[in-house]
Amino acid sequence: MTETIGAIHTHIIHLKKSAKMKLFSPCILPLVTIALLLTACEQATTSAQAQKQTPPPEVTVVTAHSESVPLTREPVGRLAPTRVAEVRARVAGIILRRTYTEGTDVTQGQVLFQIDPAPLQAALHVEEAALARAEADAANAAQIAKRYQDLATKGLISSQDLDTAQSNQRTTAAAVKEAKAKVEKARLDLGYATVTAPIAGHARRALVTEGALVGQGEATQLTTIEQIDPLYVNFSQSVSELQQLQQAAKLSSSEKLPTDVPVEVLLPNGSTYPHAGTLDFSDLSVDASTGAVSLRAVVPNPDRRLLPGMFVRLRMNMGQLDNVFLLPQATVLRDNAGAYVMVVNAEGKVEQRRVETHEMTQTSWIVSGDLHDGDKVILDGLQKVTPGAEANAIPAATSGATTGASSAKP
Repeated sequence: MTETIGAIHTHIIHLKKSAKMKLFSPCILPLVTIALLLTACEQATTSAQAQKQTPPPEVTVVTAHSESVPLTREPVGRLAPTRVAEVRARVAGIILRRTYTEGTDVTQGQVLFQIDPAPLQAALHVEEAALARAEADAANAAQIAKRYQDLATKGLISSQDLDTAQSNQRTTAAAVKEAKAKVEKARLDLGYATVTAPIAGHARRALVTEGALVGQGEATQLTTIEQIDPLYVNFSQSVSELQQLQQAAKLSSSEKLPTDVPVEVLLPNGSTYPHAGTLDFSDLSVDASTGAVSLRAVVPNPDRRLLPGMFVRLRMNMGQLDNVFLLPQATVLRDNAGAYVMVVNAEGKVEQRRVETHEMTQTSWIVSGDLHDGDKVILDGLQKVTPGAEANAIPAATSGATTGASSAKP
């Protein structure tokens, strides 16, 4: 073809010289057109040969292996006491003394404050005197009623007099019961002058000092006792995460998570707390303000290393995911349709495979979907290939890469 084009060019030059014709005369134009077409064909052939000689791009791949992966969650929770008691003054009076040491553990029933008992003791004496008077009136009324009953039997008094005596007997008996209730109330008030701990726990600082008037019109708070062994850990999970946990535990969407699920506490310094807890509570309703479900765990705290109000990270193992693949994060891509990976098939061509992401570790994604055991998933060189194109797959171990080579989140 090259020789033909050269002959045509030589013939055109000969015609120009011999016939003294213009370059664009009607006789020359067809020959020029043929020459240009032949030149284009030659360039296309050369380009096709060059492309055929260019090798496919090299990409680094990891081999996908189907496995069972533990399903874990690491939510952030906040510690809270299992029991909280606000110690309040139940009677009015002056604080005489505080009998406990602030910031220490107290036992149930231990005396914490002493309110001046003198006015309450006097009030008790008044009520006891009223009771004695009521009992005397009741005894007299009972004797009169009995005497009138005997006289009525003999017909010596009227029925009206007998009814009046019996009515007085019943009234004085009721007055005795009322007086006894007032005495009991006065004794209770006197007992409330000694303020004791309603629960065992950690007593916080006192909110009043000696000489303070408390309980005047309201139940004044004196201190707070918190039970911090064990502790609650309150946290939340999104609805989708909760459904994954329910599926792993083989529960329906209406069933609560089991309360025997072990829970580990990760301390702020990254270490694991030595005492494992258990899941204690899971709500069945979604919080409208957060769109999440509230959960709670119970964690032992015998050495008081954990304090109420601390934020900690939890680790829960809810079972395992079967027939899933653990792939480096860099292999998982996303578009409007969702997550996918690029695979080099047995013919050396690139395929796009749709996957579903379940959970992310520090370096990898746990995925399932259109993948098979032994598939070669592209890790590096994704920008060099497109679906349907050829690619030369190089194992990640050969290129010095590892399964967790990339930690970038897709």
